[in-house]
Parts: sequence; C-alpha cells; structure tokens
Amino acid sequence: MMNIAFRLFASITLGIGMWFLPCRVTSQIQTAEEWRQNGPMIGHVSMRTALVWLQTTQSADVWLEYRIKDAGDGVALWKSSEKMHTERASGYTAHIELDGLEPGSTYVVKCLIDGHALTDELEISTQPLWDYRMDPPAFKVATGSCAYINEEPYDRPGKSYGGDYHIFESMAADDPDMMLWLGDNIYLREVDFQSYSGFLHRYSHTRSTPEMATLLRTCPNYAIWDDHDFGPNDADGSWVHSDWSRESFEAFWANPSYGIPQAPRGVTTAFRFVDMEFFLLDNRTYRVDHHNKTQPTTVLGQAQIDWLIQAMVKSRAPYKFVVVGGQVLSDAAVYENVAQYPEERAQILKRIEEEDIRGVVFLSGDRHTTELSTMVMANGRRIHDLTVSPLTSGTGNARDEPNSFRVEGTYVDQRNYAILSFEGPRKERVCTVTIKNSDGNVLWSQALDR
Repeated sequence: MMNIAFRLFASITLGIGMWFLPCRVTSQIQTAEEWRQNGPMIGHVSMRTALVWLQTTQSADVWLEYRIKDAGDGVALWKSSEKMHTERASGYTAHIELDGLEPGSTYVVKCLIDGHALTDELEISTQPLWDYRMDPPAFKVATGSCAYINEEPYDRPGKSYGGDYHIFESMAADDPDMMLWLGDNIYLREVDFQSYSGFLHRYSHTRSTPEMATLLRTCPNYAIWDDHDFGPNDADGSWVHSDWSRESFEAFWANPSYGIPQAPRGVTTAFRFVDMEFFLLDNRTYRVDHHNKTQPTTVLGQAQIDWLIQAMVKSRAPYKFVVVGGQVLSDAAVYENVAQYPEERAQILKRIEEEDIRGVVFLSGDRHTTELSTMVMANGRRIHDLTVSPLTSGTGNARDEPNSFRVEGTYVDQRNYAILSFEGPRKERVCTVTIKNSDGNVLWSQALDR
C-alpha cells in the first residue's frame, strides 16, 4: 500500500489534486462555515453510539458536543466527543464518534471546528431497545444507486449525463430512518484514475452537491461500492490501485466496519437496523471478470459467499437484505449481471434453498433501470431482487432483456428511488417497496412475500 507520506509529497510537488482548497491562514478564519468543506453526514448509528462524518477545508481539530433533546440547555448537560484532527492525506475528513448514548433517544449535536460551532445542529436518534420488551417499531429506508454529478471540464463531450439532483431533496422529504447507497455513488472519470488525489477530488465534488446535504444529515447513511466507485468502468480485482479505492471509500463513508476476517481486503460489512439485517457485500475486490478463459471467474469469491450463508443462517431477522452492486436473480446474462457467473449464482441460490433461509432480498443497482425480480424456490420460499437505478445518472433500456423473473409492472426507465417501509408486529412484519420518481411521485408499490 502506498506510503501516505509519499502521497502527500507527490500531491504537493506535482501539483495534482484539485480537490484541495488553497490553505488559509488560521487567524483570518472567523466562523466554522469558513472551515467546512462538506457535511456533516450521519453515519452508522447503534443503540449506544453514532458516527458523524465531516470534511474541512484544511487541517483542523474537530469534535462534537451533544445532549439529549428537550433535556434543557445547561452547560452540565452537554457531553463532548473525542477530538479528531483532519489531515490532507485523507481529504481533510473525519469520523467522529458519539458514545455513551441511550437507546431509543434523540440527541442534539453541535459540530465544532477548531472551537467554532457550525450554525446548523444535527438531531440523531439511536436505535430502540425493543427486544423482549415490545414489538419492533415501524421504520423506513430510502435507497438507490447511480448518482452522477456533472463536472463539465472532466465529463465526456456532449449532452450532460447527470441531472434531476432534486431527487435527493425528494428523498429527504420522505423523512427516512436510514439511507442505503447501492453503489456507483460517485462516477470516477478518466482524469481521476491516475492519482489518489483524483479519487478524493471526485468524492469531494460529489459530496458538495447542495441538494444532497439535507439527506446526508437527515438519517444514518450506509453504502456499498460498484465499479464507478472502485475504479474504471467494469473494474475487477485486477485494478492495480484498489488501495486508493478502499482508502477513499473509507474516508468518505461511515459504515460500521470495512472487511471481514474471511475476506479482509474488501469493504464487506453487516449491521442490524431495528429488526432487519443488512449484509453489505463487496463485488469488486475479489472479482475475476467473466471474459477470463484461463482462471475461475467469480464476483464475490468463495470466502465471502461462505460468510454470507453462515451469517444468514444465524440471522433471526424477518428479512435479510443482501446488498450488492449487480443483479443476482435476473437470468439475463448481460453486462455485469451475476448470471454471467452461472456457477457462483447457482451456488448462492442452492445454498439459500438447502439452508431453508427465509426472507432473502437482494438489493442491487448498476443497471440504470429499476425492476423487481422474484424467484420461488422448490421449498416454496420466495427470493426477491430489487434493482433501484438510477438516481441522477442517465437512464438505460433493459425492457426487452430476457429476465424471466421480472415481476410484471415493476420496470422503470426514469430516474427514481425506493422507499422500503417496515410495519406490523414482530412475527408478522411486512416490507412494502414503493418506487418514486425524482419528484417524489409514486410509480408503483408492492409488498414482499416471504
């Protein structure tokens, strides 16, 4: 892995890294707004802790002050997080943890940069401790993929590929309890691939989209990557700068963890949100492209598959969401669908059936179209694959693809997002999928049978 000091030296001496803002003289800065580049964004939230992401314009000390909402405003009621220091080598980003929190409580949070408080405060609600006490509460998850943000000097010539950025405002207006980014959350350009600072620039430029700000601070944000977050188009494990991919992904997202013991080089993770479990997979690090003829081809790799099956067998969640960049159920062997890897696809589906795992839902993106695919297993269990794409990138056309598992009436070829709503008592939970266009208007809605 490239030495951070060398990167820093290269960035300075070669003049690369347009994401860097000119350094300012500390004494001239009067407010925290002058220090803020992007954020804050709420990351992983548990019953006891919460992560907040923040990006400054230069090296600075950052920390949080927080108290339970409606507890008063006395000085003694406020707690302080550990102080973090933002560095040029990580794009001046910081993940700041709030600890010692109480379950099912809402906290008011102030962000401080070198002692200056941002004018806007956050509200963060911890997850409820419902187990053995009551039925799990209702909640909503917003999700989608393919967020292309135009930057004219570096875009391909011709018509702008990105648009309808107000979709992020529509999503925030739905007041979700969680946001799940399904990959291609940035689109690395040719100008970005050749330097680590290019990766940081692309993340910084995307994160500075004004319409995105409210969504990032409304609820916890979680993310996977796909090819455009990882490297060049259709990138796989041969991408020589996968260390840049991972380090920039970790710098700009605040997932609970990155990588599992069985597959430590990737960004795989998992978490429970209320009573549902989400398994966030890495479909790039261990990928061997299906065009290879002299070595076994794979998307996830055996270690990651074994971990996933083992984790789902242990899960008690009514629905188990397997979050992965490409479509799994569709049997149209096109582009980067998992159907291009028939042996791996068959193994995953067979093991789900043999283990009698109930409530499996794949969440996928990538395709620039949206559709729901449903497969009925021999044991009567249903497996779903909800593909949600695109958010702001250009749209595709897959209407005539031979996907024999597509649910009639669910195909969408315009910019859109999904809201997953969870309701009902503990043993009768129902997940309802609602697809909305960029203006927030409903396109279709359907409950997922298990």
